[in-house]
Amino acid sequence: MKIHEYQGKALLAAEGVPVPLSQVAFDAAEAHKAAVDIIAKTGSEVVVVKSQIHAGGRGKGRFKEHPDLGGVKVVKGADAAKAMAEQMLGSTLVTIQTGPEGKRVGRVLIEQGMDIASELYVAATLDRATGRTVLMASTEGGMEIEVVAEESPEKILKESIDPAVGLQGFQARKIAYGLGLTDKVAKRMAKFLGKLAGAYTRLDCSLLEVNPLVITGAGEVLALDAKATFDDNALYRHPNVEELRDAEEEDPAELEAKKFDLSYVNLDGTIGCMVNGAGLAMATMDIIKVFGAEPANFLDVGGGATVERVTAAFKLITRDPKLEGILVNIFGGIMKCDVIAEGVVAAVKEVGLKVPLVVRLEGTNVEQGRTLLEQSGLPLTTASSLRDAAKKIVELAK
Repeated sequence: MKIHEYQGKALLAAEGVPVPLSQVAFDAAEAHKAAVDIIAKTGSEVVVVKSQIHAGGRGKGRFKEHPDLGGVKVVKGADAAKAMAEQMLGSTLVTIQTGPEGKRVGRVLIEQGMDIASELYVAATLDRATGRTVLMASTEGGMEIEVVAEESPEKILKESIDPAVGLQGFQARKIAYGLGLTDKVAKRMAKFLGKLAGAYTRLDCSLLEVNPLVITGAGEVLALDAKATFDDNALYRHPNVEELRDAEEEDPAELEAKKFDLSYVNLDGTIGCMVNGAGLAMATMDIIKVFGAEPANFLDVGGGATVERVTAAFKLITRDPKLEGILVNIFGGIMKCDVIAEGVVAAVKEVGLKVPLVVRLEGTNVEQGRTLLEQSGLPLTTASSLRDAAKKIVELAK
């Protein structure tokens, strides 16, 4: 689960991580009031108006309605903040991470202007190779970390965190000095990193990124941005985090899938996939690409799916307007092939079938499943193997 920047900063502040003074606004009047409050507290007329969407690259992005306007703007005075908010709110921001369709801005963050001496990058995430949290930092703040990793990997500092003891002081100091910091600033950075790593663990994050982290002219260390992603499986332990979910920022189909405990991710291809098991789902997507097409989704119905869940999964697939074919690939172990067949038949009878459908079943109760499909009278094609199924659906879709 992802949250907005302003929500991430509130969580960080509660964990003792220093952040700038800011307020969220849902309309222009609120933006004006927020700017007035911040100006009164800081004594500076300079404020920043920041679009709030679940995507990075907002500063370099552009609004469809205002091609010359980026998603983050520095202005002077409360009236200017209000005018800027009026342009941003309700408009569609296109960034490198949103795709050409962009995302509608429904809220903005009004933040104090900062005297920025330098920008850095820090993040905590999971290193799947070691099974440990890794703390990363770079002098290339404000840049996409993927670009830095590709062009200047030596500029990324990393420290692996032992889960039994957490981030150690010497590790935090090693990163601080590695970033070229000295004296009080290095000490503040080390303290910042300790708070960030602690927040990552306590909040059950999968990513906690600050880009940029800024060093001010006075030597303060602040999180100028905050990107937080949480482990969905741990949200039951954090109802306060669960409440921060913004349904408007999430794919409607993926939200629907969560209701039925389905693992679903919408993709850009044309061949819908319904598979049991994440590994088999990935293999199915790969072989579709081998035969020259692109998968429209990742969908794992799980090992204990019911007819109702299978029906719901099929409905999710068929809602995709890009769909040109559907491949059902089931290897029945815990999952029974006849249950999948019943779900497919029920779903097709309910929603109809406007594209080719290929079904490959193997495993527990496979003969019963095949019989159900054959006797259904549905216009579907069966396959004997995964390769056969992928070849058939790609040819039929063409």
